[in-house]
Amino acid sequence: MDLSSVTMISADSHVEEPHDLWWDNLPSSMRDEAPRMIQAKGDGGWEVVINGQPRGWGEGELERIQNLDADGRIKVMLSDGIAGECIFPTIGLYIWGLKNPEVGAACCRIYNTWVYDLLEARSPRFRCAGLIPTWDIDAAVKEAEAIAELGLGCAMLPITGTPPYNDPRWEPLWTVLENAGLPVVMHQGTGHDMVFYRGPGASVSNLLATQSMAPRSAGLLATSGVFERHPNLHVVMVEVNAGWIAWAMSTLDFYTDAFKGYGWVKPELPLKPSEYLARQLHATFQDDPVGIANIDITGATPLLWGSDYPHDEGTYPHSRDVVQRLCEGLKPGDAEKILGATAAQLFKFDMSQLAPVG
Repeated sequence: MDLSSVTMISADSHVEEPHDLWWDNLPSSMRDEAPRMIQAKGDGGWEVVINGQPRGWGEGELERIQNLDADGRIKVMLSDGIAGECIFPTIGLYIWGLKNPEVGAACCRIYNTWVYDLLEARSPRFRCAGLIPTWDIDAAVKEAEAIAELGLGCAMLPITGTPPYNDPRWEPLWTVLENAGLPVVMHQGTGHDMVFYRGPGASVSNLLATQSMAPRSAGLLATSGVFERHPNLHVVMVEVNAGWIAWAMSTLDFYTDAFKGYGWVKPELPLKPSEYLARQLHATFQDDPVGIANIDITGATPLLWGSDYPHDEGTYPHSRDVVQRLCEGLKPGDAEKILGATAAQLFKFDMSQLAPVG
């Protein structure tokens, strides 16, 4: 099947924030704790600093003028055959590592206002995430309401919740997000230390470990009753691939059925865990043939393709070639859902404003 005419929306793209976005906008008393990037001595690379301490290597110095200019970004996007983007932070992914709740809330508000003015307000091709401060539930609810009022496309939470996402303290936030129609996005590597291992093979194994947080949080949302109580709440796990969804569905269903009669399954819910995941859980991928191969188990709706532009491991400038290889054997309706239709529905893109990409 030729996919060249399918409207593609990247459900995973990023903005590269100015290195001193928070430093320049926070009160002087908070600046030393804010996330920023500093140029390391010697090789010209950049290092992420949070709470005043280096946290590892960040992205190299990219074409920031093009990346931060809406018109330039649209030109690049259209050249890659993409009609719209869901946009997430880069340095801002480290925000949930901040120790000071007041600084964290201020940093979230600064980013949300900045990205709205920079991209969201400039074109219907952009739907941007607003960051939720999770150190305090009342502050989280307040910012979720502000995100909805501002008009951002989704609300971002860390993929590892503190407390975990089955804790009843999250309930007011789920209610506000559901009522506002804001999908929740949870990006790989957020809310936890990404260094699980050191030594030989650690780099790649650490990436596998960070992605394993997705089924853990998804399982909690499905089995604790969050999805049952909030049937219109959708959660998108970002940059975690999608092959694990079929395994998680099968595993959760098996143990639910096996232990239900012993009183270990609490609460007992009217649907199977897999049914909640199929209805309300989504995950983005760049190049995941395993996720595509398991569509008979998962259905197409949980799968969302994303380019990860402008990060080095993304599919730009060959996105059309990648999706043609991955999806050419799918039913047309399934390919359309994965490549753009589901993202358009979740993030409320105005499809009439996304001119054909030629």
